Amino acid sequence: MNDANVLTRLNNDVNGNPRYAIHFLKLNTRAEKNRTFKNYSTTELYDIAVKRAKQLGGKRYHNKQYGGGIVFQSYNTTQLLDHIENLILELNLKDNGITLV
Repeated sequence: MNDANVLTRLNNDVNGNPRYAIHFLKLNTRAEKNRTFKNYSTTELYDIAVKRAKQLGGKRYHNKQYGGGIVFQSYNTTQLLDHIENLILELNLKDNGITLV
């Protein structure tokens, strides 16, 4: 997922720390997006994504210019994207009945 287009650079927070937004669908599994197991509404998909983002230090992004966003404060975007990718990969494998040891 190391694609520069995945993260959108935002203004720094009040303390000067860099912030990045990501679309919530990047934090949903393939099965959730395809509605394989359950017919999720968009709101439910967003809530699932926010819950996962909180595990990685993210939170809802309340802004009109970027709807459906989740914001992360990060100095290392490569590591952030790797964490997101690993989380989604693990969940996709779990959906397919494969567990990692």
